[in-house]
Amino acid sequence: MLRAFHTNWTRPFFVRNPGVAYALDAFELLTTALSALVWRRKNGPVRMICDSEAKRYYQSLGLCFLWDEGVHPLLDTVPQDVNPMAFWAAGKLYALSAMPAPCVMIDTDFICWKPLAPLVGGLDAAAVHREDIAPDIYPGPAAFPHTRGFDFTAFDWSVQPLNTALSYFGSDDFRRYYTDTAIRFIRSSPGADDALTYMVFAEQRLISMCAVKQQARVAALSDLPALFGGGQNGYFTHIWGFKQQMCDEPALYADFCRRCAARLRRDFPDAAMRLARVPVLEVYFTG
Repeated sequence: MLRAFHTNWTRPFFVRNPGVAYALDAFELLTTALSALVWRRKNGPVRMICDSEAKRYYQSLGLCFLWDEGVHPLLDTVPQDVNPMAFWAAGKLYALSAMPAPCVMIDTDFICWKPLAPLVGGLDAAAVHREDIAPDIYPGPAAFPHTRGFDFTAFDWSVQPLNTALSYFGSDDFRRYYTDTAIRFIRSSPGADDALTYMVFAEQRLISMCAVKQQARVAALSDLPALFGGGQNGYFTHIWGFKQQMCDEPALYADFCRRCAARLRRDFPDAAMRLARVPVLEVYFTG
């Protein structure tokens, strides 16, 4: 049994959308439901670690039942000096800092269809795949001029980053070292002015750098060709690369949501009945 958690930190949404009521797209809610329910069936318990605004939103839709270990608004305590534009996924790192190992951090748009335990035995940490060191995404230390007091020279810059859409932590010592280091970088960069490079360094490059520094046993669970080409034996689905395409093509968006609803009706009929009562989702469960 592996305990997992989702996260939802809404501060970046409100900074980008002042005066707008918080809401998620229908496809986000449907993939969240599949992610949680499939995890519970195949792996173990799951909780949502979020802030109070996110909890109120899930309560208003009647969706808190998705997480059998509850919805916990721990992210209200994320410090105000954390830059939500540059560090839009900082909530994941703060949530992980509060979640003892062994645990699995999983994005709400990521589905793990099979038991994960056989893949992570004996590891201190694991993540879904390695990433190439593309200089526009993973630049060198000179690209972080707004960071003060963080020792970039302490790390090996040749090691490939790890994509943490799903990541496992078996060692509590490594989990604490990684989150302490990443949060220290975030707190050292209040003036960060790039919405990509700072966040992926904190979340995805530092995990592999920290692993090398600590001599931790870390592995990638798949690779990009297998993940998107079907060669990883049906273990994982990650929606991330499909989101913009759906938003640009209404017919594709609707078809995806209907296919999610059909899968939920087939595999989780009781949950599907409750999801079908959510106004924004109702249309996809009818017909």
